[in-house]
Amino acid sequence: MPASEETGSGPVIHDHRRIDPVTGQVRGKHAASKPAGTRGAGRPAAGPEAAGTQAAGTQASGTQAGDPAGDQPEDKHDKHEERDAAATQESPEEASEMVTGQVIKDGKQAAGVAAQLAERTADLQRLQAEYANYRKRVDRDRAAVQEQAIVKTLTGLIPVLDAINQAREHGELSGGFEKVADSLLAALGRLGLVTYGEKGDPFDPKIHEALTYTDSPDVAEDTCVEIIFPGYKVGDRILRPAKVAVAAPATGPDGASNEVEWPDAEEGN
Repeated sequence: MPASEETGSGPVIHDHRRIDPVTGQVRGKHAASKPAGTRGAGRPAAGPEAAGTQAAGTQASGTQAGDPAGDQPEDKHDKHEERDAAATQESPEEASEMVTGQVIKDGKQAAGVAAQLAERTADLQRLQAEYANYRKRVDRDRAAVQEQAIVKTLTGLIPVLDAINQAREHGELSGGFEKVADSLLAALGRLGLVTYGEKGDPFDPKIHEALTYTDSPDVAEDTCVEIIFPGYKVGDRILRPAKVAVAAPATGPDGASNEVEWPDAEEGN
């Protein structure tokens, strides 16, 4: 029990209880020794914990006091939701119209996507065709450049081949020189060089060049009776025509002689 003291102004009661009967918190050392009739007597000194406790108590009391009023906004919100739901309810006709409009919109979008797909596909096909044509053109140009280089090289070697043929005809091609000549001819053959022109071939002005022309009763048509220089070609391209001596038939198709009769010198006088 608290002790009582007599003073000149009346009795003074000191509350030494360690637990505050109002807040249930432990009292401070100095607050417990204050007289009961003074401000803050029997309570702990104001501090962070005490201020937080008082604020929490004030908020709790305000919440308890405002419960009836706090429920009113929720009820109003529920009523608004009910009105909105009732307003959004549509008739079957309106719902059907909305579905039809959505289907039409989706159909237009699908048609637009299909048109874009067809356009992109056509662009890709055109690019692929252009690339294929480009590759063919490049391959054709490459082959033409290669053939032109080979033709130019072989054309420059024709005088060497003529010298080799002349040496062979005179019996001067023998020994190591003959092996070199044979190797050269084999290498040129691998590049596509073809030698043509044989004695007795029919004369063809497209591939033969007549250096001499005589009549002979031994042939029935214009014939190459001597190959002066052989001809050379690569594929269908003639590098040099064969230079030949041509013999023509002595009589024409009607049996008449093709020999030219020159007038006698005495008759001219």
